[in-house]
Amino acid sequence: MLEHVVDMEEGMTDPRSDGDRRADPNALRFLIGRELRDARERAKKSQREAAEVLDCTQTKINYLESGRNQQQPEEIKALLAFYSGHTQIDQVHIERLASLAAQADQSSWLAPFGDVFPNWFKIFVGLEGLATKAFSYEQMLLPGQLQTAEYAAALLEGNLRVAPMDAPQVVAARIARQRVADEADPLQFVAVIEEYVLDRIVGGPAVMRAQLEHVLALTERDNVEIHVLPVSVTVHDGLDGEIMLLDFDHAQSIGYIEYPAGAIYVQQQDQIALYKMAADRLCKAALSVSESAEVIRSRIDTL
Repeated sequence: MLEHVVDMEEGMTDPRSDGDRRADPNALRFLIGRELRDARERAKKSQREAAEVLDCTQTKINYLESGRNQQQPEEIKALLAFYSGHTQIDQVHIERLASLAAQADQSSWLAPFGDVFPNWFKIFVGLEGLATKAFSYEQMLLPGQLQTAEYAAALLEGNLRVAPMDAPQVVAARIARQRVADEADPLQFVAVIEEYVLDRIVGGPAVMRAQLEHVLALTERDNVEIHVLPVSVTVHDGLDGEIMLLDFDHAQSIGYIEYPAGAIYVQQQDQIALYKMAADRLCKAALSVSESAEVIRSRIDTL
């Protein structure tokens, strides 16, 4: 996964001050757009009917819902007021989305890394920066939020998708987006990792030992929960592939599935419910947090 390599709110209502850098405008437009689309579909209205409300083209409504165009606060209020006549929408929610739209014209904290982030990956990085909680199930490597710079750099050696000259900037981007140790606004992070991930000596024994010591230190944080899935658990919900879920204080959860040249966002709430059930079952099938810490400590002792 590129998440491994490039790594690729009221948190959202009041983005962090050093913190404002996490309020990436592309991600904000994406979130607002899907909320507009969801509200329209729940009200059983067409894009043509929505266009009549704004006296615009249907194409513009499509662009607003896809996040391609910046949504204006007054447009959001008008559309949601129209939809609220056909489905229940809280007035506070309307004001919150309008407020988010006002923030979407800020500069992006991703700008310095624009050359090393593929366009399809920038949305994920922005969404991750806005999320309040994330769940990750990893089959092959440690999650990006937990990686040290040395471990991340070792993953880039000979990588087909990252030129050697770009590697330092890619590693810098990785470190810049990590939030698990952010004292001001830490990401609530739950990870389930396969046990053999601990035995893949990325970068050599010294790099791997430092990496595992870093992970072990993070397990002491209240916002980090790491479960090791023993190889003895032969059948489980992660066999179909890696899982990532992003939760937001004031927006619906999103699932993220990456493939070599792009990604899929899972947004249907019935599917999200299944992913969350799978995440809970994976945590229960894996070792407890304390047992996992002991397994990580035992690997450190061997390096």
